[in-house]
Amino acid sequence: MNIELNTIPESPGVYIFKGKSERILYVGKAKNLKNRLRSYFISQHLLDKRKLKMMDAVQDLQWIITDNELEALILECNLIKQHKPKYNVILRDDKRYPFLKITVNEQWPKIEVVRNIYEDGNLYFGPYVPSQSMWEALSVIKRHFLIRKCRHNIEKGQRPCIQYQMKRCLAPCAGFVSRQDYMRHVEDVVLFLNGKNKELLDRYTQKMNEYAELLMFEEAAYIRDKIERLKRALEQQKVISPELGDMDVIGLFISEEKGDAIFSVLFIRNGILIGAKDFTLKRLSTTNYEEVMESFLRDFYSNDTLPPPVILIQEYFDDYEVYQRLLGLKRNADVLIRTAHSSKESELINMAIENSKSHIRIDKDAIKLLEALKDKLMLKTVPTTIGAFDISTLGGSESSGGFVYWSGGDFRRQFYRKVRIKTVEGIDDYSMMQETIKRLIVKIPIEDIPNLIIIDGGKGHLEVGIKALADTGIDTEVVAVAKKPDRVFLKSGEVIDISDTSKSSLLLRAIRDEAHRFVITYHQNQRKRRVFASPLDTIKGIGKKRKLLLLKQFGSLQAIRDATVDEIAKIKGFNRALAETVLMSLSSGKEGDRKGIH
Repeated sequence: MNIELNTIPESPGVYIFKGKSERILYVGKAKNLKNRLRSYFISQHLLDKRKLKMMDAVQDLQWIITDNELEALILECNLIKQHKPKYNVILRDDKRYPFLKITVNEQWPKIEVVRNIYEDGNLYFGPYVPSQSMWEALSVIKRHFLIRKCRHNIEKGQRPCIQYQMKRCLAPCAGFVSRQDYMRHVEDVVLFLNGKNKELLDRYTQKMNEYAELLMFEEAAYIRDKIERLKRALEQQKVISPELGDMDVIGLFISEEKGDAIFSVLFIRNGILIGAKDFTLKRLSTTNYEEVMESFLRDFYSNDTLPPPVILIQEYFDDYEVYQRLLGLKRNADVLIRTAHSSKESELINMAIENSKSHIRIDKDAIKLLEALKDKLMLKTVPTTIGAFDISTLGGSESSGGFVYWSGGDFRRQFYRKVRIKTVEGIDDYSMMQETIKRLIVKIPIEDIPNLIIIDGGKGHLEVGIKALADTGIDTEVVAVAKKPDRVFLKSGEVIDISDTSKSSLLLRAIRDEAHRFVITYHQNQRKRRVFASPLDTIKGIGKKRKLLLLKQFGSLQAIRDATVDEIAKIKGFNRALAETVLMSLSSGKEGDRKGIH
């Protein structure tokens, strides 16, 4: 291709390289079109392999002049999105991530999930990436806050639904609450979604005290219990640092060997880590940090992903100020792209970079093994992380559940979890499995939810597992792995024999067996504790330390029973009320033992 470089204007704009049949190969922007294009034709020795290959295919050049660099960037974004040129670095992620919306423009506001935001005066929270954190927040709101969740037209009035009977809604549809009182509950939800947990709990505590002063003890007790439940729910939030506010933290690692770029993004809202997600750009044949970072910012925020006020990156690139202006237009407010300004921000950047690096470190043999596993189980993606659930019981006694985690070729014990079954009596494997999954999966950090979950069992266990995960808002691949014979049950209903010696089959059996070993060990320890339990263990206020002090002072359980209140109260850490509790509990236990003998 022959081109007269002197004819190229020294203006900002967009340039377009075309190949055969006018096919667009590459779209770029420039502050100075002439200088930028000279680098392609005169300084080709500085180009990477990808662009050298592109220049061999270029047969035509077109440019479009703009008034400024921001207009050039906007035009470049639109052209790349429209044509998806072969040689542009493009993030293949066009998802619209969800928001939580509170319809404060309505007479009786409700909360709902949306994927588009509008300037309509309603309140939007998010985006939630991945969506699991949103479903967790919504679950807390449904359980602990009393605003309506339905979409019914309630202006005409109607009978209250079961949500009112369950004390999960104030039933504005039936006129059971004034709008003023209802809006106070809406304000509570806003405080929760904004991460203002202390202010929220203070409001409830004040309300509880007001009820107590009015001698409305039943209402005060209800608020007290609600505070405790809400505290437990809030403990699961990963509070980073409240003063950080809203920001996205972007870590980037480029593998020169593979030509892959891995982005790890931490989404922080109101100082709380609400989600994390990794993005991979495959076989780029470029190690240009600036070009790769620009492409990510351009593509990720080009859909309905609203940029936060601050985007943290590991190092600046030449055109970052133009991208600030572009994202500011999208947000309709200032957006600051910058590096870390504090030790806490540096920690977050390093965390994001390490997360991105960890995806590159997986051994090549492990990749082949996991690809074979993907094909065997007909999964959508390669399962780089795998979790497994199992339960253990003996006649319905000391029933236990557990979870193990496999990643990068080894078991990761820091993610192991165990639980005692609380809600199931007798022998009911399915209900035990359901309780285990629901209680343990929420304890796994959002960013570490495994790509594949194994349920130890057969078809019935798989169905229970799928429902339990759906109830908790977890969207991941699930299979059941049975033994004797060794088989895998898939969602599709297909059953796969894994009794062979292939590496993928051995891995599945190893993970299933590790889950079984972990749970049965915990179950056996629980049974041992019950067998060797002391009556002192059941007394409220007597922990391990006070138990040892009692035994050290008196030498035996019978000697404690024979002691006086004053003798026990003299022990350090005891008082008269606790001494009376000890003697009363041991006395009733002794009577129970006698009745059992007769």
